[in-house]
Amino acid sequence: MKAMILAAGLGTRLRPLTNDRPKALVEVAGRTLLEITLTRLSRFGVHDVIVNVHHFADLVVSYLKAHNNFGMHIEISREEELLDTGGGLKKAGWFLRDDAGRDEPFLLHNVDVISTTDLSRMVKIHMEKHALATLATQERETSRYLLFNEELELCGRKAGRDKEAEIVRSSGNLQPLAFSGIHVISPRFLVKISEDGAFSIIASYLRLAGEGERIQGFRADEYYWRDLGKLKDLEQAAEDCKQGIVW
Repeated sequence: MKAMILAAGLGTRLRPLTNDRPKALVEVAGRTLLEITLTRLSRFGVHDVIVNVHHFADLVVSYLKAHNNFGMHIEISREEELLDTGGGLKKAGWFLRDDAGRDEPFLLHNVDVISTTDLSRMVKIHMEKHALATLATQERETSRYLLFNEELELCGRKAGRDKEAEIVRSSGNLQPLAFSGIHVISPRFLVKISEDGAFSIIASYLRLAGEGERIQGFRADEYYWRDLGKLKDLEQAAEDCKQGIVW
């Protein structure tokens, strides 16, 4: 199985740590965010990875070389201008395509997310549902919710619980869930991306859900998860590691 790690962000919320390094090389309990993500993917059986880079890109390249790519086959996708999640994936699509025609899914993982989400279960459900993409979700507070029906099919989104929803697929009761930055995606998704330039992958998911494609949710409430986009979250994650909650 292949994977892509989204690591091109500027990491502005982590300043001053990102004044002289990319977000991917910020450390938690003595390990970089990139190492944590690569190790997790490797344990799952992923050996072919592409990492998108922008901010201090050469530092990421040198870091991987110094660590012998952590024993993995790693390619770099350089972005001269930030392309956001969707544009970044589209640019790296050459690496993630399944030329053998098996439509074997790949993983897409934010570098600033630390989690114990069961990737095997995610892939299993993705394949059982014949989904185009499967998104790890949780019931927690967030500034942006994705809306799913009772079958956990993506139907819309809204910013905050009290805001007006954007519905792309009619349904009855919709449940607002927080996206966790971990995706399982079928390679056929790549040829369905019509958006260009810098764009969020969520925009593609919503458009395709509105066209009848199955964008599936995966409930990851039982697993540890933390967004490491802020300094206080790094500190808490480091403490969680010391307590043995994460590793």
